[in-house]
Amino acid sequence: MAGRFLSLFGPLSRFMPEVSPPARRVGFNEKIFWTAMALILYLIMSEVPLYKVGRGGGWELTYLRVIFASNRGTLMELGIGPIVTAGLILQLLAGSGMVGCDFTNPDDRGLFTTASKFFSIVMTGVQASAYLIGGVYGSLDAGTSIIIFLQLLTAGIVIMLLDEMIQKGWGIGSGISLFILAGVAQRILWDSLAPTPPMEDGKSTGAIIAFFQTLMKREPLINAFIRVDSEGNTLNLPAMLGLFTTLAVFLIVIYVEGVRVELPVSYARYRGFRGRYPIKLLYVSNLPVIFASALFANIYFFSQLLWSKFNQNNTNFWLNLLGQYRAGEGGPQPIGGFVLYVIAPGNISEVVSHPERALAFVGIMVAFCIIFSLTWLEVGGLGPRTVAKQLVDAGMQIPGFRRSSRPIELLLKRYIPVVTILGGLIVGLIASVSDFFGVFGSGMGVLLSVGILYQYYQLLVQERVAEMYPAFRRILGG
Repeated sequence: MAGRFLSLFGPLSRFMPEVSPPARRVGFNEKIFWTAMALILYLIMSEVPLYKVGRGGGWELTYLRVIFASNRGTLMELGIGPIVTAGLILQLLAGSGMVGCDFTNPDDRGLFTTASKFFSIVMTGVQASAYLIGGVYGSLDAGTSIIIFLQLLTAGIVIMLLDEMIQKGWGIGSGISLFILAGVAQRILWDSLAPTPPMEDGKSTGAIIAFFQTLMKREPLINAFIRVDSEGNTLNLPAMLGLFTTLAVFLIVIYVEGVRVELPVSYARYRGFRGRYPIKLLYVSNLPVIFASALFANIYFFSQLLWSKFNQNNTNFWLNLLGQYRAGEGGPQPIGGFVLYVIAPGNISEVVSHPERALAFVGIMVAFCIIFSLTWLEVGGLGPRTVAKQLVDAGMQIPGFRRSSRPIELLLKRYIPVVTILGGLIVGLIASVSDFFGVFGSGMGVLLSVGILYQYYQLLVQERVAEMYPAFRRILGG
């Protein structure tokens, strides 16, 4: 039965916007159609500007915007950030037992979904208000602020419904994963081939086009790998160094995704029938990166809000510890405090100029990834005890041991905690260090993209097999 907390959301269920699940089996081609329609609508919203707000700017949040499928100054200003934040908070509360919820009970699942929607809408309103009050768009009159607030709130609800539509069986996979992948792919394509007018160095934005322009002008080849202006200052523009780093990170992540430890197991009912239980190096997948990103983004949002209301002169000691800013063309720019160290340096030149900031960013990112990895073991039901019980319930045992969860748990304890820490360390290092070299789509974006592409590959193969061979549909869970 649902806990008292979730029961409070029962009366709200009738007022929450909802997408009905399909009453019939949706064919493969139809799922592709609705998935494509959701993607097209997201891309359109990513290009529609907010009322009286110019696009662009916000460089300091570039890597976070990629993770949250956000686009500066458009209807997708907040992206999937509020939905992810609300969902993760509820998952943590439910997994830790602070909120009672039996996910095998349809009524409890319905209440949990209603609570997720409610908090997603609330978080959308809170973050929209933080942007407006924090002066991200400059000084706006009350009427313009209300219109922008309503635009962001409506866009957040639409994205929530698109994700629900796909997950309920109208599409394939998850809307949130689809939007993240689309945002990363769009950023990589733009940074590589954007034919925009000449920038500060007299070349186009796209790294590949700028490379050929460098060759035609007979400039030193280094100018294509690290772009500088006429005065020799490093520019935050896509360069060939970033392109090669992006390819390298893709290869590294693909390799790491395939590394695993395989433990021998056997079926208790069928003697001689043995198998292997794989424990991936990225045991908790990329969840630690998403957790850390959500935390850093909210630190930035609320520190900026506090600065704009109470500390514009940077004279409050306690608020300065959280974050110091200065007014800039694209909104307040962080110049000190904790917030400065949860934002990646813009390029390799900044890393060389401020190595202490780069080291602090790597240390904080790695530490939080490890902490969230270990936390998610128990919260997400991935701990040795839980996995051992699941294996025993499925009729598995370790060869040479009696059929009991205790031997399996002891064996898993030798691997799972170590693999979890190593996985958190690796994703933290990849996500942080790769950004120093200007990786396209951010290191976090590439990390997530590889995992999402692999999941979509599996889902597409599964859907196609179920379509061609209906007899396999029940086995595949379709």
